[in-house]
Amino acid sequence: MSGMDADIFEQFIEQLQRYVRERLIPAEKEIIETDMIPEAILNEMREMGLFGLTMPEDYGGAGLNVSQYCRTIRELAYAMPCFRSIISINIGMVCSALKNGGTAEQKAEWLPRLAAGEIASFGLTEPGSGSDSAGMQTMAVRKGNGYVLNGTKRYITNSPFAKVALIMARTSKEALPKNAHVSAFLVPMDTPGVSVGKSDKKMGQAASHIADIIMEDVYVPGEALLGGEEGKGFIYAMQSLDNGRLSVGSAAAGYARRALDSALRYANERKAFGEPIANFQLIQQMLADSEIEIYAAECMLEDAARRADAGENVLRKAAAAKVFASEMCGRVVDRVVQIYGGAGYLAEYDAERFFRDARIYRIYEGTTQILQLQIAKHMLREWAAQG
Repeated sequence: MSGMDADIFEQFIEQLQRYVRERLIPAEKEIIETDMIPEAILNEMREMGLFGLTMPEDYGGAGLNVSQYCRTIRELAYAMPCFRSIISINIGMVCSALKNGGTAEQKAEWLPRLAAGEIASFGLTEPGSGSDSAGMQTMAVRKGNGYVLNGTKRYITNSPFAKVALIMARTSKEALPKNAHVSAFLVPMDTPGVSVGKSDKKMGQAASHIADIIMEDVYVPGEALLGGEEGKGFIYAMQSLDNGRLSVGSAAAGYARRALDSALRYANERKAFGEPIANFQLIQQMLADSEIEIYAAECMLEDAARRADAGENVLRKAAAAKVFASEMCGRVVDRVVQIYGGAGYLAEYDAERFFRDARIYRIYEGTTQILQLQIAKHMLREWAAQG
């Protein structure tokens, strides 16, 4: 895929790097205290086109290809995670599902609104099911031309701010092969019967909000069914997961870089035995190991994204890059706490926040364990096929 012109994209990245360092990072302290991104910053992000990065240009987006999208996320994720979090559902899962599965009318209605910064949510996980779609309880029952939805979605990112949610629901009571019992619905959040629970308290990731979406006899018209066809919802959702995994991997790599830069600065400023601790070889080893691993993650992410742009099926490589980058980020933030020493455990310094924020990367968009199983399943299937 062509994506944005290379020179224009490099200018955009330079502008973004400046914005991250001069505007977003200085705002972090206030954002942590209020647990909210200020409206002024959200509007700046809308004006910069960050909510429309992956939307086609015909629909008001920037039309970035996968490689450019991942690079942008890496730069944005140098700042605290809430900035990626607020745009990620628009430009990832929901945009992807609309591009792959939406009707012409659905694309025309929703892509420009998402690109302009109306916030979207993606409703898959439930109190009793996540990766296991057979356990999904939310039902969509036909009524006249439309459907009535009932059920609860859990841990839904951005749901307190969302204008629309892409909701996965069963259109068949039986679990069908290839998840054909699950369909996807575009549900405006102001539809009667839709309510949002209170925002969950979390370990880290300040100002990024998750909450339940509760649907009680929610009527949606037939045109809310993504693609106008039952039983395709889960397939579109899964197709969007490769991009989602590359996005989380890129976020983990960007944040690991931020944490390492912070440790490098601290090691040069902090003195022990009359000299900077950066002079001590065991500190240097932790710095070097972190640099090596970040570089490896960046290479994996760039390779997987390039292959995705070339039209390859990157399911396995996207999963591998996400697992490696998220686990790597966990090791890096752990070393950063260690380099800070006692100060690393104090809320006054950044190290303990990096440590808490990074923990979720190994869990969402497919836990490390689910992705390991998926990678192995594909390896074994391929081996069997080769006889």
